[in-house]
Amino acid sequence: MLRTLDLILVGVMTAAAAVTYTIKHHAELKLEEVHRLEAEIKLEKDTIDLLKADWALLSQPNRLERLVNNYNGELQLQPTASTSLVHAKELPMLKSQVPVPDVTEAKAGSGKAKPKAAVPRPEEEDLMATGSVE
Repeated sequence: MLRTLDLILVGVMTAAAAVTYTIKHHAELKLEEVHRLEAEIKLEKDTIDLLKADWALLSQPNRLERLVNNYNGELQLQPTASTSLVHAKELPMLKSQVPVPDVTEAKAGSGKAKPKAAVPRPEEEDLMATGSVE
């Protein structure tokens, strides 16, 4: 009986060691993946910083003024009037936001009701994107 118990305990210990090794192996793989993702994130942040620096260089007012002066003959650029700029709330409403007129039989006069205007389906609605001018 003592030998049977010893064999069972050795089997349990071997199984526990195999499970522990498997968990350790999976943890190491996840750690490698975390390091790879951190490296990718750092590369993306560095790229974003580089692009911001590039944009700052390209949008310098003296550089733009020099380009305007050099190519004014071909482009014929004019300064934008301050009255040309509007805010999004000043724009007219979209077609999908216009209320549908209510036509009744009394207004029709001939006894026949005019059909109501078709309500636009969601896929037909106007989609407008506006940028900030401030």
